[in-house]
Amino acid sequence: MDVKSRHHLRGDEIDDIVEHIETQLGVTVAGDSWEDVEFVDDDRRVVLVDGEPAVAFYDGEPFLTVQGANRVPPERRVVTVDAGAVSFVSDGANVMRPGIVEADAAIDPGDLVAIAEETHGKVLAVGRADVSGDEMVGDSGKVVDSLHHVGDDLYEFSV
Repeated sequence: MDVKSRHHLRGDEIDDIVEHIETQLGVTVAGDSWEDVEFVDDDRRVVLVDGEPAVAFYDGEPFLTVQGANRVPPERRVVTVDAGAVSFVSDGANVMRPGIVEADAAIDPGDLVAIAEETHGKVLAVGRADVSGDEMVGDSGKVVDSLHHVGDDLYEFSV
């Protein structure tokens, strides 16, 4: 991923991102240095917090990256998958109902979600919910579209 531009964020921009993430995920992202990064070959905006890609914008909405969610584990909007789904989700597959063991009931269709594995609670991916949280556990069907996952270009990006 080639960097197109990189600049420090203003205090009000940081406040907006922090407030949005607190409202959506129930956690506070903190850091001394906040930089906005845009890429040549990718339309995602990424925010480096203390040099780490902690926040990305998906369709204009800020949300934690996989690294950010593992640094500050979300309390809400979490979909938990079983061990059998880990390799698929880690490779960027969409999340299917049979692999889900638990989902936040407050998730609405279209919400951004963190996808975590059940054994250690580590976040493997970020996705967009196709159905509400109380409809995610079941026998068949795709319920979350994968947007960012362990091992993708964003995950591998470093400054």
